Amino acid sequence: MGETVPLKLPIGRRVTPQRTEYRRLSESAEMGSVTRGQLAVLAHNLPCTGLINASESHLLVTLVNTASPEAFDKDGRPIIFKSNQQLAFEINRSVGRVSRMLSNLFDAGLVTMQDSGNYKRYPHRNADGLIVDGCGIDMRILIVRYRELDGLVRQAKAEKAAASAALRRYRGALRNLRYALATATGLSERARSRLEARLERVVAVVGIAAKASSAVLRRATALFEWLIERALQLCRRSESALVTENSASANAENDMHRQITNPDPIVNSNENRRSAHAEQLSLLEAGSASQWAYEASLGGGSRQVNEPKHPPQALVALQDLVRAIPALDTYGFALPHTWAELARIVPQMCRIAGISDDARRRAVDQMGEQQAAVAVAVTLQKFDRQEVTSPGGYLRAMTERAAAGELHLARSVFRLLARNMTEALN
Repeated sequence: MGETVPLKLPIGRRVTPQRTEYRRLSESAEMGSVTRGQLAVLAHNLPCTGLINASESHLLVTLVNTASPEAFDKDGRPIIFKSNQQLAFEINRSVGRVSRMLSNLFDAGLVTMQDSGNYKRYPHRNADGLIVDGCGIDMRILIVRYRELDGLVRQAKAEKAAASAALRRYRGALRNLRYALATATGLSERARSRLEARLERVVAVVGIAAKASSAVLRRATALFEWLIERALQLCRRSESALVTENSASANAENDMHRQITNPDPIVNSNENRRSAHAEQLSLLEAGSASQWAYEASLGGGSRQVNEPKHPPQALVALQDLVRAIPALDTYGFALPHTWAELARIVPQMCRIAGISDDARRRAVDQMGEQQAAVAVAVTLQKFDRQEVTSPGGYLRAMTERAAAGELHLARSVFRLLARNMTEALN
């Protein structure tokens, strides 16, 4: 039998490609571009980025403050020669813990190491007594990466501020909605229970609000605000119906009933019948084949403010659009029976999908109010099916295609309708 060769443990500091790259970068440091105070503040704020923890940050701040301010000047050399034992005493940690933290700082690219043969740390001075080289903890990599790391700190602080603001708005909207549902006297029990069920469903989806993302909180807040508007709208309708009923009862008692065949006043009757709004609604409900036919029906009247700038494609019937967009029912919208009702809920659809007011206004200016409403509804449906990650960008792209005369909304609607019917059969 051969002799057993004992395994030898590796001697020396662990060498990795990343550590080698950090050593090379430290040689390119532009001395004098960053002060010691700036580096100390950076080291103190780095835990918010997740690169290091609080103990490692404490050690890094101690290392930065150990070097003199002149060491970071143009001809300086910020190398720390303190032993691990001295550093452990200063930060009140064990020597082994300090050694592990230094290794983590090296791996994170916040310090580099220049080791001697026996791991002793000492400087090399010139004839004038200035440190020109040495074996120790080199801080120059912090100077090289200062802009990058400072940008990470600023980004982390901005994300934290945005998350805190979204959380405050979410909690405020949730509190307002619960108060509105509790104090609304005009709501029926059925409407109140439906609104409360939607509220609890959104809360369940969000989960722990403090741990939810800013995007989820913003969308939940938009839904809460819409539910508040919906509750108030139902209350106003109930109060209006009650006032009408009381008025009708009073008129019946006083024998003041009058049967009016035309719902419009006599003075404004002909004007309302000839109005562009009335023509527009009746034409769209019938599913007009072309917007040009609608313009001709106006008889040479003045152009509307939200008139499309390019001849649009044929519009689908409203009932086909409603069947193609089940997201309207998913998000609790009352299904529109006229194009005017659809146009009124467009801002609410935009808030739910995260579409900005600027993108909506551009779509209305370019396509007209009716086609813009169809475009927003299609965008909401695709957002609900998670086919669109940026609804605002998707609507802007549709607006650009409309400007070029290349937008075919009817095709999109019929594709959605066909897919819904296929899924229903399966």
